[in-house]
Amino acid sequence: MRSKTAKETLSITTKVVLPNDTNTLGNLFGGELLAWMDVIASVSAHRHCKRVVVTAAVNNVSFKQPIQHASIVTLEAKVSRAFTSSMEVFVDVYVEDHVTGARIKCNEAIYTFVAVDQNGGPIQVPELIPETDKEKMRFEGALRRKQLSLILSGKMNATDATELKKLFLGDQLN
Repeated sequence: MRSKTAKETLSITTKVVLPNDTNTLGNLFGGELLAWMDVIASVSAHRHCKRVVVTAAVNNVSFKQPIQHASIVTLEAKVSRAFTSSMEVFVDVYVEDHVTGARIKCNEAIYTFVAVDQNGGPIQVPELIPETDKEKMRFEGALRRKQLSLILSGKMNATDATELKKLFLGDQLN
């Protein structure tokens, strides 16, 4: 199975916030943005493994600022790390200034997808090779995020979380 680079998984979509996408304040529904992010993240995960993928978790969503009606919204998704059968995908959300065209980052999310076979069982995915500094930073943090998620779901004992121990205890481990 050939390893993939993060840039091979890049998926981009652009949307316009229409009236039926907004709440009573004229801002994009959070649930609508979550759906948009889920779709673009699934495309990114599929590009990585070329298999059917299912959403396993939405690990983090940050709504930093509201997105107003008529905004032009660009979502960019990229796999940040691949594990045995799962992939962590970062989604960055930008709003475009109508006059200057400048993009302002307004939201982000981290999704986890699992590649599945025709029976819905998990299957192995290729390794991911980060190249840029940002990709390397997200790749390094992915194992800590995975361990924290497993601890919170009761699937891992905190004493087994080696990466989290390094983060919090550092040199005290020796």
